[in-house]
Amino acid sequence: MSKNVSRKIAYTGIFTALVAVTTMVFQIYIPSTKGYFNIGETMVYISALLLGPYIGAFAGGVGSAIADIVTGYFIYAPATLMIKGIEGFIVGFLANRNIFKKKHYKILTLFLAIIISVIILLIGLSFYTGEASITLSLPSIFENTFSLYIPEIFWIVVSISIGLIIFYIGINIDPDIGWIALSTMLGGCEMVLGYFIYERFILGYYAFAEIPFNIAQAVIGLIISIFVYRYTAFLWKVLRKI
Repeated sequence: MSKNVSRKIAYTGIFTALVAVTTMVFQIYIPSTKGYFNIGETMVYISALLLGPYIGAFAGGVGSAIADIVTGYFIYAPATLMIKGIEGFIVGFLANRNIFKKKHYKILTLFLAIIISVIILLIGLSFYTGEASITLSLPSIFENTFSLYIPEIFWIVVSISIGLIIFYIGINIDPDIGWIALSTMLGGCEMVLGYFIYERFILGYYAFAEIPFNIAQAVIGLIISIFVYRYTAFLWKVLRKI
């Protein structure tokens, strides 16, 4: 077995485990609105951005499905395997195929910064304001839950700040950030649509209620992943050559 193949197998195993752990370890729940999300999407996107579509698909699908099984959501595991796998593939595939010319970068980045800010503001104010229950856990190892209050002003400040930061980075530091954000957003759209179809037509649930929370999960994952990718991509390329 060549060194390159061995390295890819190792990376696949590591990032699959990271996807599973991040999906299980941090969860936020808002009792008043039933709002819920985890940060597993973040590692799905990071895996795809750093390692490409194939490892991103495997780590995203298998890692997320493992998390469903371990946490008791067995009924979602088959769908998660496929939905998160496709999501990882889409992000990894598109991120390396920028179809926009550089003269369009500013417009694309501004458009996405506005869209992301509006989504954060609307969903944050509608579903993630008030008393929140935050759980840090790893099944059979530890679990710690604590509460905090999230005021409306928090989402106003966060939405404006995130939009400005994305626009600034895209214009002044890394012009590719707009395309990377669009790639992850399209992957997130597949995830939202995939779970809607599975819950509505396979499980027979009232799936519309889950859409805002899945969107929130995708947007949070997008924001964290593009910043992590932006500041670790060069280091990761160096490590892959060792």
